[in-house]
This record gives sequence, structure tokens and C-alpha cells, in this order.
Amino acid sequence: MTDATSVAADQLKSIIERIERLEEDKKAIADDIKEVYGEAKSNGFDVAILRRIISLRRKPAAERAEEEAILELYLQALGMEA
Repeated sequence: MTDATSVAADQLKSIIERIERLEEDKKAIADDIKEVYGEAKSNGFDVAILRRIISLRRKPAAERAEEEAILELYLQALGMEA
């Protein structure tokens, strides 16, 4: 191997190893989140609602308001007024 090829191979190996470590971290975090949802469920909380709240909190207020207005419109169109 030439020096340039060796450097590229070392870089590639480093990138792959970093991604693998991050994937392991991601799995550990996902397991922690699952555990917290399990704890919430065992304390009587509705996990589906908690997930919905988490989703809503990530969105800007204007986007939430627009979604709520569209949902209300659709519900009315279906005769399912909230």
C-alpha cells in the first residue's frame, strides 16, 4: 500500500469505529428511554399519551396550532367534533 492508501484506510477504519461506538451509545440510550416509559406505565401513566406529548413539545407553537386546526377541521368534516 502507498502512504496515501494507508492514510485513507486508517481514516476509513477510524470513521467506521466511531460510527459503531455511536450506534452502541444510541442503543443504550434507546434502552434507557424504554425503561423510563416502563416506569411511567407502572406508575399508571398512559405511554401513548406521553409519546404524543414528547412529540408535541418538539414542535414550534405555530406548527402545533396549525396541526390542531387541521385536526379539528377533519374531525368536523367526519362528524366527530371534539
